[in-house]
Amino acid sequence: MTQALDELFDAARKAQASAYAPYSRFRVGAALRAGSGRIHAGCNVENAAYPVGTCAEAGAIAAMLLAGDRTIAEILVFGEGPELCTPCGACRQRLREFGAGSLVIHVAGPKGPRARFTLAELLPHAFGPDNLS
Repeated sequence: MTQALDELFDAARKAQASAYAPYSRFRVGAALRAGSGRIHAGCNVENAAYPVGTCAEAGAIAAMLLAGDRTIAEILVFGEGPELCTPCGACRQRLREFGAGSLVIHVAGPKGPRARFTLAELLPHAFGPDNLS
């Protein structure tokens, strides 16, 4: 791993440890590097009313916006289990709002990064801000 990827991995791993997932017990952390170079992290937050929960990626994006950043350069999503923990459909669209198709999405587990995708691979022909200008 490069130092930059190590930083994202460590931030996402720490965020995952803070996740609130009493119902599914599936804790997720995410860390993104903004265009400024700063790292912002988030964790999933479940709710007894299931559709009200928040994904880790959404938390990281909210932290990024709160800090004054507006673009995502790359993101790492940290989850456990045998399957890859890629962003859900709604989070893919959230990522598109602040990143281009070339946005790199790293998928990791406890042992380290497991896969790498671009947003265009996970969300081809995406609808985004350019469609509304």
